[in-house]
Amino acid sequence: MRNAPTILHLDMDAFYAAVEQASKPSLRGKAVIVGGLGPRGVVATASYEARRFGVHSAMPMAQARRLCPNGAYVFPRFTLYRQVSDLVMGLLRELSPLVEPLSLDEAFVDLEAGGRAFDAASARATGERLRADIAALTGLSGSVGLAGSKMLAKVASEEAKPDGLLLIEPGTERELLAPMSVRTLPGVGPATGEHLRRAGITTVGELVEAGEDELVRLVGRAHGVGLHRMALGLDDRPVVAERDAKSVSVEDTFDVDLHDRVRIRGEVQRLADRCVVRLRASGHSGRTIVLKVRRYDFSTLTRSETLRGPTDDPAVVREAASRLLEGVDTTGGVRLLGVGVTGLADYTQEDLFAQALGGGQTAAETAQEPEETGEPGEAAEAGEAASEAGADREAGGEPEAASARHWPAGSDVRHAVYGPGWVQGSGVGRVTVRFEQPGSPPGRVRTFRVDDPELESSEPLPLVGRGGNDQGAPP
Repeated sequence: MRNAPTILHLDMDAFYAAVEQASKPSLRGKAVIVGGLGPRGVVATASYEARRFGVHSAMPMAQARRLCPNGAYVFPRFTLYRQVSDLVMGLLRELSPLVEPLSLDEAFVDLEAGGRAFDAASARATGERLRADIAALTGLSGSVGLAGSKMLAKVASEEAKPDGLLLIEPGTERELLAPMSVRTLPGVGPATGEHLRRAGITTVGELVEAGEDELVRLVGRAHGVGLHRMALGLDDRPVVAERDAKSVSVEDTFDVDLHDRVRIRGEVQRLADRCVVRLRASGHSGRTIVLKVRRYDFSTLTRSETLRGPTDDPAVVREAASRLLEGVDTTGGVRLLGVGVTGLADYTQEDLFAQALGGGQTAAETAQEPEETGEPGEAAEAGEAASEAGADREAGGEPEAASARHWPAGSDVRHAVYGPGWVQGSGVGRVTVRFEQPGSPPGRVRTFRVDDPELESSEPLPLVGRGGNDQGAPP
C-alpha cells in the first residue's frame, strides 16, 4: 500500500459497443449489442442504452434479443478494437514506463514511476487530463480510478463508471469498502459469493468482522487469507510493465451439437492448425498441448499433454490434440471445442514430431469449467478471449476473415459507386448496407444482391476523435 493515490486504473466504458457507436454514426445514442450472432452467440459488450433493458456481458444472445428486440446486433471487429486500444495504450505510456494492460480496454499505470504524480492533487489532475486526451483522440470515454493499490484503483474505476473519476485517499479504504458487496472484490464470483451469503456474509465489512480464521474455514487457506487482506484494503502488488503471454488458444462454439466422431476429429485438427498460426504470430513455441471439450450438458472437460520440449510444428500439435481427443467421451454431443498451447518459450525443440509419436509426458485432467479464473483485477468482458483475434468465435460470432459473399451484421463493406458502409443485415439473397463512416452524418440505407460484383468486404476505417473531425463521444 502506498501513502499516495498514485496507481491509476483505466477502464474504457462499454468499449466494443462504444467503438461501434463512434464508427457508425446512425448507432449513436441507440442500444448496441456486440457478440456472436448465431443461435448460441454470447453478448461480448452492451452499450449503456442496451443495459437499461437488462442486457449484459456473457448473456446468451437469444436472451438479449428478447429483452431488447429493437437493439442493433453486430459481430465483433477486433481489428478495429485493437487499433483504438493501441491509441489509448499509447497515451498511457506517455504517462509512465510502467503500464500493465489487462485487456484491450483496461490497464494499470504507475504514475509515480513516470514522475506524473506524488500526491492526491497531482494524481487527480493527471487522471482528468488523461480522460480528456482519450476523448479528443478517439471520441470515447473511459473511467479512471486512483488509489494506493491496484485492487483499490480497480474498485474506484468501477465505482466511477460511466465516464467518471474516483480517487480513494489512503486511510479511507476500509470505510469505503465496508458497505460494498463481497462481489466487489477481485476473484469473488457467483459461487464464492453465494457460499459466503449462506454463511451470512454479504458485505466487505462483514468479511472483516468474520476474521481470517473463519474465512479460511469457509473457502480454504489460500483464498481465505487473500480475501481477508483484500477486505482490509491491503494489496502490495506492483504494476508490471510487461505481462508475458501464458498461453495461446482458439476455440469454436457450434450452432448445433456435433455428434459425428469423424467431424469432431476434423474440427480438432483444424483448431490445432489455427492455434499454431497464432502461436507463431506471437513469436512463441510451447510444450503443453491442451484440449477443451464442452459437452451437450455444459460440462467442460480438459485434457493436456506435455511434450519433451517446446514446438510450433502444426503436425506435432495436431497429433497431440488428436491423441487427447481419444480419451474424451463425446457421446451425447459436443457444443464447443478448443485447442491451446501453454508452457510458452521463444525457441523450438528439433524433431519433436518423433518425440510426440513416442509419447510425451502426459498430464491429463478432467474438470468442470472453473467458475472464477484470472488474477485479482483481471476480469475481462465476455467474448474477449486470451487469444484476442479468435474471440469473435469464442463469442459465437463469425471470424473477421469472413468470405466476401458472407455478410455478418456490422461488417465493413465498400461499394464501387456509394463508397464505404456497413452491413445492417442480410438474408433471402439480399444484403442491406448503410453508407456512412466515422465523422459523417447518419447515412442512407441501400439493398443489393448478396453477389453484387460492385460490393466487397473491406477493412474498418480508422476511428477519428473530436480533435480530427469534431466527432463527439457516444451519448
